[in-house]
Amino acid sequence: MELNYKVFGQGEPIIILHGLFGTLDNWQTIAKRLAENYMVFIIDQRNHGRSPHVDGLDYPSMAEDLYDFMNENWIHQARIIGHSMGGKVAMQFALENPEMVEQLVVVDIGPQKNKGNHQAIFDALFSLDLKNTTNRKMADAFLLEKMPDYGVRQFLLKNLSRNPSGGYRWKMNLEVIYENYENILAAIESEEQFDAPTLFIKGGKSDYLFEHQLSDIQMLFPSATMSTIAKSGHWVHADAPLEFQELVEAFFQA
Repeated sequence: MELNYKVFGQGEPIIILHGLFGTLDNWQTIAKRLAENYMVFIIDQRNHGRSPHVDGLDYPSMAEDLYDFMNENWIHQARIIGHSMGGKVAMQFALENPEMVEQLVVVDIGPQKNKGNHQAIFDALFSLDLKNTTNRKMADAFLLEKMPDYGVRQFLLKNLSRNPSGGYRWKMNLEVIYENYENILAAIESEEQFDAPTLFIKGGKSDYLFEHQLSDIQMLFPSATMSTIAKSGHWVHADAPLEFQELVEAFFQA
């Protein structure tokens, strides 16, 4: 599968994986900053952004996509950063291919099964009349009735793409994401461990990851440590980009 990607900078490789409903563009600012010292790849994962729409969405498949991407781009080993769903892909990949991961950063997610809390988002996105939407302000006004958080709406609206014949479509494969939502919530399980340096970054205002879970995390990632960025929510890299960058760079250089 030929995943859509962008690359910045030169040096040792970093690969960044976005979360559910996301695209590589969500990480472009961080990627450009890290590119001062590294070669940074940001990727649209399957059924997201401009990458292929295919049947199936689960962590083994997405880890295999990453394996193929690295081989196709002659990347033998990389530092990998994954946020939320992307963090689970990164964990799955590291457990299956430890020799290909130099260091691992997992952002605001753990390996445990997650509670589903996206039904309101699915309902809102499916109910938006894309064919008769004439501009983004119209789409935003419609979504406002269902989700008052401005940041969440703008994050989701980055998935809108204008059709040449009029109206809009979703860049992401919304139907397949919805059909496979339980797979996205699933736990990462393995009989193997990933022993290389691993950093879990928690958003202080987020309920996706908790500090008391570290002991369970270390069953799979024995070298794992956890740091909290207090004033950030689930989108840590967007809420506190400078703190996030400094934390990641310090970890990579340790």
